[in-house]
Amino acid sequence: MNKLLYLTTCAVLIFQGCSLAPRYEQPGVPIPSSWPEGAAYQPARASADVAMASEIEWRDFIADDQLKALIELALKNNRDLRLAALNVQKARGMYGIQRAELFPTIDASAVGANRRMSAASYGGGGSIDVEQYSVDLGISSWEIDFFGRLRSLKDQALEEYLATEEAQRGARVSLVFEITNAYLALAADQQILQLAKTTYDAQKQTYELIRRRFEAGVSNELDLQRAQTQVDAARVDISQYTQMTAQDRNALQLLTGTTDPIPSDLLPGDLNGVAPLSDISAGLPSETLLARPDILAAEHRLKAAYASIGAARAAFFPRISLTTTFGSASGDLTKLFQSGTETWNYTPQLVLPIFDSRLRSAYQVTQAEKDIMLTQYESAIQNAFRETADALAVKGTIDERIQAQESMVNAFEKALGLSEERYQKGIDSYLGVLDSQRSLYAARQQLVNLQLIRFANQARLYAVLGGGA
Repeated sequence: MNKLLYLTTCAVLIFQGCSLAPRYEQPGVPIPSSWPEGAAYQPARASADVAMASEIEWRDFIADDQLKALIELALKNNRDLRLAALNVQKARGMYGIQRAELFPTIDASAVGANRRMSAASYGGGGSIDVEQYSVDLGISSWEIDFFGRLRSLKDQALEEYLATEEAQRGARVSLVFEITNAYLALAADQQILQLAKTTYDAQKQTYELIRRRFEAGVSNELDLQRAQTQVDAARVDISQYTQMTAQDRNALQLLTGTTDPIPSDLLPGDLNGVAPLSDISAGLPSETLLARPDILAAEHRLKAAYASIGAARAAFFPRISLTTTFGSASGDLTKLFQSGTETWNYTPQLVLPIFDSRLRSAYQVTQAEKDIMLTQYESAIQNAFRETADALAVKGTIDERIQAQESMVNAFEKALGLSEERYQKGIDSYLGVLDSQRSLYAARQQLVNLQLIRFANQARLYAVLGGGA
């Protein structure tokens, strides 16, 4: 029996089986080898000057202390991120279960039986009482993985687990971007709200001035009503941006996942008070995009599909399982472990599929699943290239747009001063002042929006380049 146990142990170590899964080779990258070039893009900077996004931890990318504190809250409490972490735990457990299938399960059992047998059952006279006691240690129905079916299923579970890990990292990157975006949106809306209040105060003063002029017979009623429209327009914007700032706070509250209201000292003032984000390098597409969490997750799912093919192929071959036990049996409990009570059982079993039409269909399903995963992997790379190229186009043009908008604001400020002067001297009607006021107000709002776009696009570029969260 010792020889039997020795052979069984050797089988555990040796018969790990070959794999029938196709050999995985990383697919070609279905995107250009470099980022787009042209008037919308800045010249590529040397990698020594600026670090790549994946090399910058988010705490180094973001300099604003209030924003950092909000992100820390979100990483601790956000429910979507918590769900991603739980999915990782689940996938890790599933991998552990599948990996354990490669090894035998050793069980110990003890049985005691006492029964009465009638004369008819053994051909004697009268009935007898029979006692039977046994203790056994053994392996039950262990499949020896000669053709790699279990190993392929284990590899599939491993790749699924790694995919969920990358999905969790992607969720962290996405959460950092979403918090940053909501924080910047709140700062911008509060800045426009303050602009609307300042405009309202100025328009109210202008209206009172024209009303007094109207009562004195210097101005006409048309100018008074036109001034009233500006006051009402500012009131509308105040209400609108009061609503928008409240909604921005609600978005931050949801993203942070806290039950208590966000402390006021963690909320931003306006965009001018937000610390700038760090600059990052786009690198080469094949270097940066293939390191994105969503693309790595898609590649792990593709590898899992390859492993699934191996399991489907192995199903066409025989399955060999082993049941073996070693123990002791006796009719007297006190003599259970005495000499001569040893028992053993060694039962190998081979199952050869002769006809099962499901096997061919299952194999075809795995082939189709592999093609689906490959297509999704390539699609993820192409979408990532498009997202990054769009962000680079914004980065390459936004500074020029802001400079032009600032120049426009200055021009409208001078135009308003001249219009008011000409109106007060009676040269022009109030319509010229009204037009200048509207243009200046709209230009200032657009300047804030462009500043928001520059901030938010830098955060977006960090996310689409697979920031090192």
